[in-house]
Amino acid sequence: MFNRLRKKKMSNEDTPVNNKPSSVRMNMFFFAAFVIFSILIFRLAFVQFVEGPELAYMETSRNTKDIPLAPVRGPIYDATGKVALAYSEPVQSLYVLLYEDYRNDDRKQEAQELADELAAVFKQFNPGDKEQPDAEEIMKRLDLDYQKTFGYVPRLVKSDLTTKEIAYFMEKKAEFPGIMVLEENVRRYDPDGVAVQVIGYTREFKRVPTTLKQYKTILESNSTQRDPGLVYNQEEKVGFDGLELQYQKELRGRSGYQSIDIDARNLPDGTMNLTPPEKGYSLITTINKEIQMVAQQAITDELRKLPNAITGYAVAMEIDTGNVVAMASMPDYNPNDKWDYDKIKYVFRNGTAESFPPNESGKKAESVVLLGSVIKPLSVLIGLKEGLFSTGQTYYDQGYATLGKDGRKVRNSHSAFNGSITARRAIEKSSNAFMIDMVGKGLYNKYGATKGVKVWDEHMKEFGLGVSTGVDLPKEYLGTLEYNSDNDESGLTRLAFASFGQQAKYTTLQLAQYTTMLANKGKRMEPHLVKEIRDAEGNVVKKIKPKVLNEVDFADAYWNEVHKGMVTKVSSFDGFPYDYARKTGTSEQGTGPNKKENGVFIAFAPRDNPKLAIAVVVPEGGFGSVSASPIARKIFDAYDEVYGLDGTPKGKKDQGKDTE
Repeated sequence: MFNRLRKKKMSNEDTPVNNKPSSVRMNMFFFAAFVIFSILIFRLAFVQFVEGPELAYMETSRNTKDIPLAPVRGPIYDATGKVALAYSEPVQSLYVLLYEDYRNDDRKQEAQELADELAAVFKQFNPGDKEQPDAEEIMKRLDLDYQKTFGYVPRLVKSDLTTKEIAYFMEKKAEFPGIMVLEENVRRYDPDGVAVQVIGYTREFKRVPTTLKQYKTILESNSTQRDPGLVYNQEEKVGFDGLELQYQKELRGRSGYQSIDIDARNLPDGTMNLTPPEKGYSLITTINKEIQMVAQQAITDELRKLPNAITGYAVAMEIDTGNVVAMASMPDYNPNDKWDYDKIKYVFRNGTAESFPPNESGKKAESVVLLGSVIKPLSVLIGLKEGLFSTGQTYYDQGYATLGKDGRKVRNSHSAFNGSITARRAIEKSSNAFMIDMVGKGLYNKYGATKGVKVWDEHMKEFGLGVSTGVDLPKEYLGTLEYNSDNDESGLTRLAFASFGQQAKYTTLQLAQYTTMLANKGKRMEPHLVKEIRDAEGNVVKKIKPKVLNEVDFADAYWNEVHKGMVTKVSSFDGFPYDYARKTGTSEQGTGPNKKENGVFIAFAPRDNPKLAIAVVVPEGGFGSVSASPIARKIFDAYDEVYGLDGTPKGKKDQGKDTE
């Protein structure tokens, strides 16, 4: 038994165990682990030493770009704050975002196919419209060679999409790679064409940097501007003239922007995050639409009657506030039209404050003309101030004055003989002879040629003639001072001709400011066209207050003498219900067949406690009493209806009655 057990035990211990399957599995596991770790180590080494530099470059070159979106430009209102003279209207625009580099031939063909398809869509929904972009134009707008902007910037293909186009592209978006329909704003203007040269107009930012210094500076700082709200989009509209330019900063608002990741190729790499733009401030102007439209129509009506005149200008300025209630430069243009420069280059400028020829021939008078007799009230004031004569002193006017050793005669208009006259009467009768002998020669005899001209010039500039009026417009012509020129004329001749308005040219706006000084007895008020600036919620952020630029100290007796002389008979004011002060003027330019007579007129009303001053210039209009005064009368009537020359608005008169 024991031996059997012992043998059995020995038999069990000596018999070898079969472990081959387990050993194979273990070997396979270790081998697999070795292979995997080898691959990982190899891959890590490959990434570090082979792909590492490229990946590092891509990582460091990938960043986020903020693509500016044009802000919503603020509106411009008339004086009531209710009539929008300029405003922004939302439209939908089609953009294309380039996710690939299309500069090689294969890719460029893809872009061409996209352009062909887009052009076909535009043609389909706008049959017969020649303004629609064709495939060639679309390729230019895609800017595949990045000549106009960076690769990551969306390309504007078309603005102001129709409802059908919007629906089509939203439905077919997947078929057009990279297209986006975005809301933008286009600038619109009052369809009645209210003070269009005053309001100005806008252009794309990309078209103006080399023209206007302020935009050139902005363009240069765009790339380093840290505040994305201040970055200008190449496509956004910016002010190019008038109040649109003068108040660009206030009207613009802040840019919105699209944030997108950019890869090493400078192309978009991911989706966009949108920050919407902010609306700009609104302007409340001093221009009253009703009065402005009367002024524009009055000029247009007179130009139809006059055989030679083709342009006319008028400025109506409140005496106590400096508010310009009307500023008309006619003819004008329609800023809502898609005009080209050649069509408007002689009418887009504001002729009341700038100088320019009205046509290409150069044969017509420019927008600033010699003053003529409207300078005579100031000539008398200068003579009285300088002690050249007194208020009661008389002068014998034989119809002409003589100049030079040869006794050249300078005559009154129509060689009028006025006999014994005072300064007051000299203004009323518009005596050239009085101004020459008593003022021009008086200054020459007192000071000599050089100082005499200097004294005259100083007085002119005290009254705003030859200097800036201070108006809130971007461009202003300061005048042509021929009496200061170094020509062959003697100092005496220059002073003599300056004394009756034949030696300097000034703008209609300068004449209006000068007229307010005659009315308020010496305060030069700053004219302004904007009275309030409001934020997007309508809160007033700035109120423009009346500002006195300078004052002149003349005796009341001098002012009274001048005011009493401003009583020239003007038939167009027959039936006018107020006593008013006025002076007509007719300046002459050229000689013989090229001789031109320009109509000029200034007035303020009422004579006592005056409210409104008006200046009107009609180049080649003939006598100011005929061409310019009817325009002023209609503006006075319109102001009386709206505001009241006595402070009480009169409302609309019976349109069937002729006030003239």
